[in-house]
Amino acid sequence: MEKSMKAAYLPGNSTVILKEVPVPEPGHGEVLIRMKSSTICGSDIRAIYREHLGKGPEGYQNKIAGHEPAGQIVKCGPGMRRFHEGDRVVVYHISGCGLCNDCRRGYMISCTSPLRAAYGWQRDGGMAPYMLADEKDCVLLPDTLTYTDGAQIACGFGTVYEGLQKIGISGNDAVLVTGLGPVGLASLMVAKAMGAQRLIGVDTVPERCAIAKEKNLADEVLVSGPETLKAVLDLTNGHGVERAVDASGHAHARRLAIRATRKWGRIVFIGEGGTVDFNPSPDIIHEQKTIYGSWVTSIWLMEEITERLARWEIHPEDLVTHRFTLDKVTEAYALMAAGKCGKVAVVFDEEVKS
Repeated sequence: MEKSMKAAYLPGNSTVILKEVPVPEPGHGEVLIRMKSSTICGSDIRAIYREHLGKGPEGYQNKIAGHEPAGQIVKCGPGMRRFHEGDRVVVYHISGCGLCNDCRRGYMISCTSPLRAAYGWQRDGGMAPYMLADEKDCVLLPDTLTYTDGAQIACGFGTVYEGLQKIGISGNDAVLVTGLGPVGLASLMVAKAMGAQRLIGVDTVPERCAIAKEKNLADEVLVSGPETLKAVLDLTNGHGVERAVDASGHAHARRLAIRATRKWGRIVFIGEGGTVDFNPSPDIIHEQKTIYGSWVTSIWLMEEITERLARWEIHPEDLVTHRFTLDKVTEAYALMAAGKCGKVAVVFDEEVKS
């Protein structure tokens, strides 16, 4: 095995730096994973790539980038309880303390202990040929799913599945998704698999709308404008949708999600950042609507969505529009930051497609 490797870091100012670093050794309860695919998340762009924002959960500590990794275990430290060399795994991207109430529920994302560390933020992530992870943070990847499928499960598809579980999706429901970046596209894909009766996608970026159309993810795709609310109401016989998902984080899209939802409907906000203003009485109180907030997912629901993806025979990899090798990682981040593509993956030992 190699003694050193190239690894990508995000110093800010929309730049990427490759550094030569030692290949780590797994300690007690740790595994060394040979990376196969590592996808780029919008939160990396928003909070690290462009500039370093905040402290705590969003405090970047000059670690190897990448919190959406999938690969194969090549070495185990002492004290293993479940996983073995050769296992295909994805990594829940927050390593919590394991003892607080949130961790005991499986929501390490909400752990507030000083021991909490996010891969790619406060501890080394997956933008390198090898990655060190705690065994407790690993989820087995079925053979029927590719590594690029797996890379998107924890953060992207796990986030979507959590949100859709909160609002409930069935064959009775017309579903609106605002924001058709990778998370919004995943929302359409998973909502369809869960049985949604009709799917409507909305975005301000024509290129993202084109991806949703090309991949047949929605029954109707609308480029957002002044008449979008009317268009959604017209598509639902004036009633509005039963369920709405905002994956954009933008005020206008969130307001559209609320106002395009019918009486007694449910809305979930999963897009990060931004603000929203609405009129509580006419917008939600008088029409008995419920708004949910949802942040990432629990590791048990991550295991469940992994199983469901295999059962549904749907592949997150279908949302990847561009692949790069690690030596082209600067181009990969720049493309993702431009916001006009689907998912971007950095792949190792896989065929590169563009």
